[in-house]
Amino acid sequence: MPETPVLYVLNGPNLNLLGVREPDIYGRETLADVQALCERAADGATVVFRQTNHEGELIDWVHEAREKASALVINAAGYTHTSVSLLDALKTLTIPVVECHLSNPAARERFRHRSYVSAVAAGVVSGFGPFSYELAVRAALRLAQERRAAADRSV
Repeated sequence: MPETPVLYVLNGPNLNLLGVREPDIYGRETLADVQALCERAADGATVVFRQTNHEGELIDWVHEAREKASALVINAAGYTHTSVSLLDALKTLTIPVVECHLSNPAARERFRHRSYVSAVAAGVVSGFGPFSYELAVRAALRLAQERRAAADRSV
């Protein structure tokens, strides 16, 4: 693991349309606004912030995080509720994973109540708009720090 923590923040389909897509649900902030918020919240950690509309690319980034990241925040968007392949990729990680959502999926349509990501996440932050990302970043980095401290104590 690198000296300076590396946090991957991965975003799934349609999040590139933040600010214009259903602003009554997702707000008016753009994905660039969310990225800036994550970078501020990371407090010196390196943030790798990405978005894709393609499931395979998201999975490739999860695989990359296995080797390069200290922790992962993921808003898999629609893939949260549909992708067993993403779940299988996430199960290969040994770093902390925090699931993040702008809205509260449990308060929305029934099909959004099931999350494949939650099965492997240390925690879920949802329903706070962009602030969900800030909370998720802080939690993921805290978990990575605690993991590193425990590893240092065992040496």
